[in-house]
Amino acid sequence: MGTQVERSFRGISERLAVRYLTNLGGEQVADDTVAGDDWTATLSSETVGIGPSLTLTEVTVVFEGPENRSDGNSESDGAKADPLEPLIEEFAQKAMRAGG
Repeated sequence: MGTQVERSFRGISERLAVRYLTNLGGEQVADDTVAGDDWTATLSSETVGIGPSLTLTEVTVVFEGPENRSDGNSESDGAKADPLEPLIEEFAQKAMRAGG
């Protein structure tokens, strides 16, 4: 795997993050790892303080995938988008939660 992107999400649990990733085509291969066809996501979590008395769970996901490859196709202006970006965007949309 060549590309690595780390993102943190607050207010979700590791269990829920694993569910979101499996819904996006991955399979849980270890307690903290979900793998898809051409990507792997490794999760960790910690409790973070918000102000003097509030705490939240912050889940950090390290997405790993193939290197950006240029196939020489001029239609894309010589650059291909990060292959992980669609996965990360879909995961972030699932992880976004409205307060209640």
